[in-house]
Amino acid sequence: MTTQIFCAATQYAAATITAAIRAGLFGPREEHRRILVVSDTSPAPELGTPLDRMAGFEAIRPEFDAVRSWNEAIRPHHPVGWSPRAQDNPLWEKALRLAWDLGDDRVEIACESIQANPSRAIAAIFADSPVHVYADGLMSYGPTRNRIPLPMSSRIKRLIHLDLVPGLRPLLLSEYGVEPVAVPDTEFLSVLRGISAGVTVDEEPGTALVLGQYLSALDLISREEEEDLHLRMVRGAAALGHRTVAFKPHPSAPGDSTRALEKAADELGITLKVLREPVLAETLYQQARPELVVACFSTALLTAATFYGIPAARVGTELLLERIAPYQNSNRVPLTVVDALVPDLEHDERAGKVLDFGKDLGPLVRAVGYCMQSTFYPELRDEAAELLEGLSPAELPRYFKRRRLGSLGLPGGTRPRRGAAVRKVVRRLR
Repeated sequence: MTTQIFCAATQYAAATITAAIRAGLFGPREEHRRILVVSDTSPAPELGTPLDRMAGFEAIRPEFDAVRSWNEAIRPHHPVGWSPRAQDNPLWEKALRLAWDLGDDRVEIACESIQANPSRAIAAIFADSPVHVYADGLMSYGPTRNRIPLPMSSRIKRLIHLDLVPGLRPLLLSEYGVEPVAVPDTEFLSVLRGISAGVTVDEEPGTALVLGQYLSALDLISREEEEDLHLRMVRGAAALGHRTVAFKPHPSAPGDSTRALEKAADELGITLKVLREPVLAETLYQQARPELVVACFSTALLTAATFYGIPAARVGTELLLERIAPYQNSNRVPLTVVDALVPDLEHDERAGKVLDFGKDLGPLVRAVGYCMQSTFYPELRDEAAELLEGLSPAELPRYFKRRRLGSLGLPGGTRPRRGAAVRKVVRRLR
């Protein structure tokens, strides 16, 4: 018997993996025992609602023989900050096999980012098990964050992802020969419909939906700057004629983060509805059918446009592209994809219209990916250089840093400045 362990930290992740199961990507049900391991990776998980207790979970529960909590298994440790010592992995495997009733079954693991906990911890504990990595967002199109040690990388069998940008091939894990497999759109939408059917959303149709991401918690911008982005989103939606705007704050955002928005809505003469229920944005797409979705660079912008045909618009990507550091930050490719594909709410006449997927983002994404992790993808150097030579002086600095290009010896780069220690050595040599 083979037991398949599916790890999920969000309802979106659980929906993705459920769609993959229903599409037959994990084999026939009768040959496998399936366990869903849920985790809450928020800063204060004890204050949140566990994934398996959220509204709509009953729609995906039948796909699994059992549901286990990773938070409970490792209590009092936090899922993000804890992983076992290497010498303790065999002990943890024995403990989990006993607690989860695994016996001597063969184990397969399906998890999210293999380089971060809790996925890394679970994969390390079951050290002999094959690993299937699934990516439920735009980060699948970006490069692998860090080099994965050989014992772990050789166990990764495939990358399962959503086809959020039709025709764009994921770069993640490609340096290890891992092939990407797309989850069928029809299966994913079917799962989302099932989840939405179990959720009641009291919302008028035809509103603009603004999605908060809590970027200040990631140290990408300050809280004041993020509040200003939200104000621009609401004002931009109002400028397009929307009289009722729904704002869905990030679940981890402070409770007082909407006061400025409420004041701005009063000044604009529009109705602002704050949606604090822990439901998927896609549930709102399904039930409320908004006419516009606005965010900075949320994956939900692409699910709205790709799967539901809802117009999407962005605000603030130019600030984030300038501010994000280091260049290797894994949010850079999602930012680039949204900035290049989704129209600007404030300055683009396409805002409010259905998204056009005719633009080929492959060369740009691969060039940015090469500049982020050049040692992982040396085969992309010539293509990156060709793209850089064709960019105008105004286009180049939006997605590429000249110092970064200079350090890689690529077109458009500036000569790297020497540090004080290097200058001292050079003077001595002279």
